[in-house]
Amino acid sequence: MPSQYYSKHKNPPLTEEEIKEKYKDIQEEMKEVLEWKKETEANLEDPKASPQKKGAAKRALKKIMRRIGTVQGQIVYWELRVKGESHFKASIEKNEYWASCREK
Repeated sequence: MPSQYYSKHKNPPLTEEEIKEKYKDIQEEMKEVLEWKKETEANLEDPKASPQKKGAAKRALKKIMRRIGTVQGQIVYWELRVKGESHFKASIEKNEYWASCREK
């Protein structure tokens, strides 16, 4: 019985069109994160900003840098998928990228 359960994919494989759409979506997300970074850096540079606001901006920058690494890993994954790589190989590349980000 259990072997029949695992013999089929739970979800059908993504089509080429869906993969391209996901790649486009993750690139849009990167633009949003970079915009967030720009706004936060502006708060940090603002001479009129309160010390609390500057402290919050410094803390936010750490989160932003982690998010940039996460999104960049997703871009690596979807770029490989668009080029025709398997989920398995693209996932390994993504995880290696994330590991290199954690080491920094």
